Amino acid sequence: MLSWVNGSPYEGHLIYLAEKAKPDKEIPNPWLELEALVGLEVVKKEIREICAYASICHKRRVLGLKAEELMLNMAFVGNPGTGKTTVARIIGRILKSSGVLTGGQLIEVERADLVGEYVGHTAKKTKDVLNRALGGVLFIDEAYSLARGGDKDFGREALDTLVKALEDHRHELVVIVAGYPKEMTQFLKLNPGLLSRIPIIVEFPDYNEVELMEIALLFVAARDYRLAPGAVEKLRKKLNHLKGNGRDVRNILERAMRQQALRLEGLEKIKREDLMILKGEDLV
Repeated sequence: MLSWVNGSPYEGHLIYLAEKAKPDKEIPNPWLELEALVGLEVVKKEIREICAYASICHKRRVLGLKAEELMLNMAFVGNPGTGKTTVARIIGRILKSSGVLTGGQLIEVERADLVGEYVGHTAKKTKDVLNRALGGVLFIDEAYSLARGGDKDFGREALDTLVKALEDHRHELVVIVAGYPKEMTQFLKLNPGLLSRIPIIVEFPDYNEVELMEIALLFVAARDYRLAPGAVEKLRKKLNHLKGNGRDVRNILERAMRQQALRLEGLEKIKREDLMILKGEDLV
């Protein structure tokens, strides 16, 4: 929750926000890292259940007990900037910590990383990516782009290679495909093997205004900046026009930092406080 200071839920940084925002400080426990994410309560609940069950099944097998053969491949469905890549990275770390995955690394790719330019090139490119991802998580953004271009498009070859790998490496790899809701629904119906091999669908909601402001506070705190009261109000108005997109929050604040730099560059004396404060005029 955000604090209420001078009647506003946005002014002032709470200690817990500053702690969460410390740069280059990796939370050693990935379960806690998941909990620390802004919003996404339904997503976090679902991921907790999936990863806990995978961990317990692994422990049962190690101790010689019967355990379900899990298929942990997932489809992350939602608009850009809703935390899909971040959650995928945390999943890799959780599954490594519990012994389900040996590496836990996240390999993030898109169509160009999988699809070649001539016959025979695509299968090799896709297999190379899969080999790098073994032991971890392969995250394919806008996965439906593999199906564009018709039956003769090389993207279909990449898709066929991927579907085979989902079965062959089911114990060594978690594949997460991601993209817009409508397109992902159509994509999963393209190949008969996709739905059975990607059984987990996780829907990522857009952030609301309060969550976007908390993301903004975390972003500036992590970089030793603070928002002046006028900047808080101006940012709040800007967030009203966003479609729950955390990526846009980052773009707005990075531009504000550049505008602050232009404002300060001409000053003869610059105090430490000047370097930290983003004013309303910086949010253009």
